[in-house]
Amino acid sequence: MMHPELKNDRFLRALLRQPVDVTPVWMMRQAGRYLPEYRATRQKAGDFMALCMNADYACEVTLQPLARYPLDAAILFSDILTIPDAMGLGLYFETGEGPRFRKTIGNLADVESIPAVDPERDLAYVMNAVTTIRRELNGRVPLIGFSGSPWTLATYMVQGGSSRDFHRIKQMLYSAPETLHALLDKLADVVIDYLNAQIRAGAQAVQIFDTWGGILTQPAYREFSLAYMNKIVAGLQRESEGRRVPVILFTKQGGQWLELIADSGADALGLDWTTDLGEARQRVGNRVALQGNMDPAVLCASPEAIRAEVARILASFGNGDGHVFNLGHGITPDVDPEHARVFIEAVHEFSGQYHR
Repeated sequence: MMHPELKNDRFLRALLRQPVDVTPVWMMRQAGRYLPEYRATRQKAGDFMALCMNADYACEVTLQPLARYPLDAAILFSDILTIPDAMGLGLYFETGEGPRFRKTIGNLADVESIPAVDPERDLAYVMNAVTTIRRELNGRVPLIGFSGSPWTLATYMVQGGSSRDFHRIKQMLYSAPETLHALLDKLADVVIDYLNAQIRAGAQAVQIFDTWGGILTQPAYREFSLAYMNKIVAGLQRESEGRRVPVILFTKQGGQWLELIADSGADALGLDWTTDLGEARQRVGNRVALQGNMDPAVLCASPEAIRAEVARILASFGNGDGHVFNLGHGITPDVDPEHARVFIEAVHEFSGQYHR
C-alpha cells in the first residue's frame, strides 16, 4: 500500500538524534479518560476491549487528541495485555480493579500448555486498527505501535492481575527460575512477531512498555527483563517504507540501569520522572535518544507551574537533538484537557532555542 508522505516527521528524527526545529512531544495514554470525547466513544463501544477490537472505534480515539492538540505522534489505541489474552488466559476488566485474568500461570506445565499465537491471525484486530489509523492519519504525524515487555506481561499472567508486592512471580523467579525463563522466552518470541506485524501494518516506531521492570534487583532485571527486551530488539524489522523504524524501551523506575539499557540496541530510552534528564544524557552520551520525563501530576497544577516545569526539563536536557518530550508515565484521568494543551504548546514554544 502506498502511503502519503509524512508531513511532520520530527518525532522520528528526534528518536534517531537527527536535527529538528523544536522538541517533539506526545503523551503516554494521550487517548484516554481525561478526554470527554474518549469517554463518549467508550460508552458507545460498550467496554474497553470492545473499543480495542473495533478498528473504527480504536481509530476514532487514537485521533481524538490530535484534533485537540499539536501532538507530534499518534499511538495505536490498544492494551499491553492483548498477547496474554490471545494466549487464552481470559482477560477481563473489574471496575476500579484494573485488568484481571481468569486463568493464571503457576508452573511449567501451565507454560507448556500455552497455545502458539500468530499475531496476524489471533490479534488481527490490532493490525486492522493500525491499518485504519494509518489511512486516516494520512501522513499528518507518525504512528507508534507498542507491546508490553515479556517481564511485565509475565507479572500479570502469574499474578492474575495488578499487584502491590508481586509475591507470586518473585517466588517463581527465585524458586523456579527455569519456569519463568520458559514463559519469558515464549513471550519474547510472540512480542517479536507482534511488533513486526504492527510494523508491516504501518507502525512507524515501536515502544516496549516495561512497566514493572523497576521492581527487580539489578541482577534480576538483567536476567529476567532486559535480556528478553534485548532479544526482541534484535528480532525487529528496523526498516519500513524506506525509513528506519525506531525502537523505544521504557522501563518505569529503570533510571539506575540506563547504561545497561542503552546497550540494548534500541534507538531511544523512555524515562520516568525520578531520573534527571540532564544527568541521564551525560550517562548515555549520544548512544541513544531520550524520551520523557515530566511527572504527570504536574498537569494538575496551574498553567504557570506547568510551563515552568516544561522549561526546567528542556533546560536540563540542554542544547541539541535526541529528546522526545513526554510524561514520565501516562496522563491521569483527572487532568483538565486545557492543562494538557498548555503542556504541549509550552514544549514547542520553549524548545526552539535548543535546536539552533
